[in-house]
Amino acid sequence: MLKRQTEVKMSEKLLEIKKVSKFFQIGGMLSKKKLVAVDDVSIDIDAGKPVILSIVGESGCGKSTLCKLILRLHDADQGDIVLSGRSYKDHKGYNPFQFRLDVQPIFQNPYEAFSMRKTVDTYLFNTALRLKIAKNYKEAEKLVDDTLKSVGMSLEVVKGKYPAQFSGGELQRVSIARALITRPKLIIADEPVAAIDASMKMNIVNLFKELKDKYNVSFIYVTHDLSTAYYVSDYIATLYRGCLIEYGQAKEIMDEPAHPYTELLMNAVPRVGEKWNQELVMPDTEDKEYAITYCKFAPRCSYATDECRKSRPEMTDLAVGRKVLCFHPLNGNTDK
Repeated sequence: MLKRQTEVKMSEKLLEIKKVSKFFQIGGMLSKKKLVAVDDVSIDIDAGKPVILSIVGESGCGKSTLCKLILRLHDADQGDIVLSGRSYKDHKGYNPFQFRLDVQPIFQNPYEAFSMRKTVDTYLFNTALRLKIAKNYKEAEKLVDDTLKSVGMSLEVVKGKYPAQFSGGELQRVSIARALITRPKLIIADEPVAAIDASMKMNIVNLFKELKDKYNVSFIYVTHDLSTAYYVSDYIATLYRGCLIEYGQAKEIMDEPAHPYTELLMNAVPRVGEKWNQELVMPDTEDKEYAITYCKFAPRCSYATDECRKSRPEMTDLAVGRKVLCFHPLNGNTDK
């Protein structure tokens, strides 16, 4: 434990995503095309104070791919990711055991995270014992119970039961407890409330706010639900066609969006617990939109000029910790 704390102190950043890109080949042999799923994205999270960073955007914008890159399920084709001062490119220095302690995932559908043939407490005990968080079963029992209680459950309630015996919200709480057992530095929550009943969604995101400070853990919260993102986030990053187009403090982003796409999303924010419906999601376009070399939002943007249709904008700093990928930001720029 002491070693892990020392590593955090050595780096001012918990996570640094540095100009990262990820490409995929799509189509058949004769119609193969390159899809830029993540396009030159840079984001960082400070090490000193835990935060909740929400990554938002419509389906297909690259949110889940970016999460998989952070979880080392994909390798970046360009750029680098650095966790507590350690580069993902440093394969010789990579310690899979330590990485599993430091970074934990929470997935969208909790029923897919557990086998229906195993009791859920089996997963909790295996995590505690196999990752050597607990020395023996008795120690693991206390650790599992304490962690479950922090998410509103208990070992008494969970022990011996199968996934089908829990509601979606209850099972997602168990998933969160499982992630917390390693006392991670970072939790990647990919659409964690998408498969949960609307009445339970706010309970889950409330948990993130409580656990952030209790366990000193930062969250990357990927969501379609902008109303919960506004409520739970310290920072928001908006992705569009693989590009990071706006980043900043949540209240600033939601109250005064600087990018036309973010403005469109904010105007379509539903009530708490509702996702964007078909009428709010912009229509799909062809694969070629991903390959645009100028501003990718220009074909849809009512503010677009000839400049936007000829070249790609650089990331512009509007204020400390606030940036936007736009030639004509909607605030902080006289050219809007």
